[in-house]
Amino acid sequence: MKERVNHIVNWIKNYVEDAGANGVIVGVSGGIDSALAAALMKRAYPNNSMGVIMPIDKKVEDQPDALELVKSIDLTYYSVELTDTFNTQIKDIENTIGDEWSKETERMVRANLMARIRMSTLYAIAQNFGYLVVGTGNKAEKYTGYFTKFGDGASDIEPLMNLSKGEVYKMSEYLGVPDAILNKQPSAGLWEDQTDEGEMGVSYAHIDAFLRGEDIPEDSVKTIQDLHNKTMHKRQEAPGPNQFQKDE
Repeated sequence: MKERVNHIVNWIKNYVEDAGANGVIVGVSGGIDSALAAALMKRAYPNNSMGVIMPIDKKVEDQPDALELVKSIDLTYYSVELTDTFNTQIKDIENTIGDEWSKETERMVRANLMARIRMSTLYAIAQNFGYLVVGTGNKAEKYTGYFTKFGDGASDIEPLMNLSKGEVYKMSEYLGVPDAILNKQPSAGLWEDQTDEGEMGVSYAHIDAFLRGEDIPEDSVKTIQDLHNKTMHKRQEAPGPNQFQKDE
């Protein structure tokens, strides 16, 4: 584990140095992935790492796990409450669309807008300091497309991208991530009682096993493959037509 941690930490150092950036920044949600990303980047840049806590429909003090994390690793952080920003924007959108506003897609539209507002906030702060934005996506989430395009899926570097969800937990425990984070059920906090596995319809254990080439129940295989295929666009650069060639 020590060698794996050092490998990622050294990669972060080298990439940031080559990019000519001043340091690194991450959005801290109180979840396991952002906790691990924060712990790794803090090791890479002890004096030039930053976290940002960005609650929506909550106060900063209602984010105890995020606060405990930044304090436990002595991470410089800012708090930006985005409730008013989100409410203003979603209300303007609803008013503009009017009767054509879809109640069927409303929950996911709101959830994805939250993620995109947070990421635009994070990039604004990153640009102010000349920092690179650290992503928090792990191997399971990248494969299934379990992230918001241009939201939590946006970043400058992705240090966890080759770690399974199980490996994220093991490395987090090794680095001393607080027990409150290690023991909580994975959730993006998109709505009340929302969980990652409940939304995806498959467990992280099955996704990890599938990516290792191990046998898992056929219904889980189908769910994972369907998620992967439906979210292909999230993992690709936006397409365009071929270069125009005038006929001779």
